[in-house]
Amino acid sequence: MKKIVVCVCCFVLGCLSAPMIAGAEKITAKYGHVAPPFHGQSKAADTLADYVREKTNGAVDIKTFPFGQLGGETSLAEQVQTGTLEIATVSCAVLSNAVPQVAVLDLPFLFPDRKTAYAVLDDPEVQTKIFSYLPAKGFVGIGWTENEFRDITNSKREIRAPEDLKGLKIRVMNSPIYIDTFKALGASPTDLPFPEIYNALQNGTIDAQESPLLTSILIKATEVTKFATKTQHILTECIVVVNPDFWAKLTPDQQKIFREGAALGIKANRVVNEQLEEKLPKSGISVDQYCKENNVKVVDLTPQEREAFKAAMKVVWDQYRPKVGPELFDFVQAKVKAHSGK
Repeated sequence: MKKIVVCVCCFVLGCLSAPMIAGAEKITAKYGHVAPPFHGQSKAADTLADYVREKTNGAVDIKTFPFGQLGGETSLAEQVQTGTLEIATVSCAVLSNAVPQVAVLDLPFLFPDRKTAYAVLDDPEVQTKIFSYLPAKGFVGIGWTENEFRDITNSKREIRAPEDLKGLKIRVMNSPIYIDTFKALGASPTDLPFPEIYNALQNGTIDAQESPLLTSILIKATEVTKFATKTQHILTECIVVVNPDFWAKLTPDQQKIFREGAALGIKANRVVNEQLEEKLPKSGISVDQYCKENNVKVVDLTPQEREAFKAAMKVVWDQYRPKVGPELFDFVQAKVKAHSGK
């Protein structure tokens, strides 16, 4: 009799729980960014989405939307804040309009080289520190993506020293620190929308623009600006931001998986960016070879020339130390010094 009762109870419990299991809601999320599908940032986003889907056995499904399909970076940031978008990649330059502290990573000539930049960004203490400022403004930071180190192309002359920029009308990113940087160099910066760069260069509305040389080639800016300088003045670093309410719905294990996926994404991002430098889409030639074949005069700054630019940025650094906070400013400077071996 007892066995019958036990079996009946198990059957009843099973019937009651079955609908609950069957009705368990699958978590879906949209991930927006502005990079084209072949770019390293797209690879980072797709790597995160694939990893999360695999490790949660499909319980969490992320759909990625590249190339600004869901809006520009400012719009993406606002959508994450309001909860209409779950995940986005937003550059520090744009994000600094909401979270001023992240501008510390956009300090001009902050990183002496790529190796040091990656060592600093991969430092867990740096990530924890930078991301701690995000929740108060409606974001959860879980990782990085990157565009590239930024360079300058222009239609007027070779640029080898800060004074060579004087008087040039240059398009910059819509960020106070970018505008202040080029004002300090004597240029006339304007935050023209990105899609308008080519036409503005072609008709003389601007003389120059600052983007990674790879990007300049991809948007065909090098067709109308035959002078390029590898200033590498700022690394266009971006933060993978998540809506806090969406984040709170995830279990601790799922949150851990998200962070792991983001970490794998930045590695994939960097690999693809390096490959693109050596093999451009469609043409299959390197960035350097393209410049040679298309009569683009490329200037590689010497260490001494880079130091001259960095020295000219002291006024900008002094201006932004109180803006980002002296403690954070000094913390990042100390990390750069430690990881550069100086």
